[in-house]
Amino acid sequence: MARRTKVSLVDRLLSAMTTNADLLMYAVGAVVAAAKVTSRVQASLDDVRAMTKDDKSPVTVADLASQAVIARMLAAHDPKLILVGEEDAASLRRDDHAAHRNATLAAARLAMPEMTEAELLDAIDLGNAKADNTGFWTLDPIDGTKGFLRGQQYAIALAYIVDGQPVVAVMGCPNLSSDPAVLEATPLGNGCVFTATAEHHTRCLPLDSALAATDVRCEPGARPLVVCGSVESAHSNTGWTGRTLAALASSGTPVGAGLALDSQTKYATVARGQADAYLRLPSRPGYVEAIWDHAAGALIAQQAGAVVTDIDGKPLDFSTGERLERNRGIVCASSSAHAAIIEAIAQEAPDRATQRGS
Repeated sequence: MARRTKVSLVDRLLSAMTTNADLLMYAVGAVVAAAKVTSRVQASLDDVRAMTKDDKSPVTVADLASQAVIARMLAAHDPKLILVGEEDAASLRRDDHAAHRNATLAAARLAMPEMTEAELLDAIDLGNAKADNTGFWTLDPIDGTKGFLRGQQYAIALAYIVDGQPVVAVMGCPNLSSDPAVLEATPLGNGCVFTATAEHHTRCLPLDSALAATDVRCEPGARPLVVCGSVESAHSNTGWTGRTLAALASSGTPVGAGLALDSQTKYATVARGQADAYLRLPSRPGYVEAIWDHAAGALIAQQAGAVVTDIDGKPLDFSTGERLERNRGIVCASSSAHAAIIEAIAQEAPDRATQRGS
């Protein structure tokens, strides 16, 4: 009689992990676990600063702990994990950074109590893969570092990219209310998670419940154009943005008050109709965006019905390594507003403004 081969639970999971829906399930679990960690760190900023003697250390601790938790949870389902992350463990491995290392381990243990120091460091370094594979994950474990330190908005952004396009996206927004009627820079809600795959539309669920997911649609109401931008002026050319909005207004498109938020939560505001557009115009010639700053948010907005391109109207191309080398800037907008915005951006480009003497 033939001998049966024992198949482990992990092997069975791997054999079943053939669809984007499977990848999404694991990604949601990892991001929710990381959100638990980052929320606790943000709630205890002063304690972390006191432990490390470093005013900026809380965001570093949260960044690295978040990446460790997500990487380790994904690797549990895929031992051949390919993860392109923003962080590495080089600084934590230094003897003079023991306080930071201990604080990061304590944070990661909020989600994974049995994690050892060696496992923490190795998990963080799982994010050192190159973005030159057919399929890989990309992660920004804390997108919006200054918002995090201010106690305001930030995001945990995870996406799976295949052949240059995001096909799975999960974005945890611990301080963004799951109620689309609420939008404030300062946290007012219980946090939420946005999900999307290339085959399915965007959904939003509260961080504290995986059972109350709702569909997300980019359906702005009849109102003046609402444009969402960064709190940090260095992230986008504010002069160019101002001229673009003025051009839209002069052409007959009413423009209302803008929104200023940190992180990829701006994509979420467009996805669920709280804003009509998110603009990120190059702040200096030659600046190229990082893939982890846009992969998750772009798919989430697109699958909700928004149009996401660069400022030249070209689709975002995630096939060129860690940077969007073939794109300039970002325009995420409702389908009714996108074309007019692209036209106004071109009309008010810095070279044209200089020629007009403005």
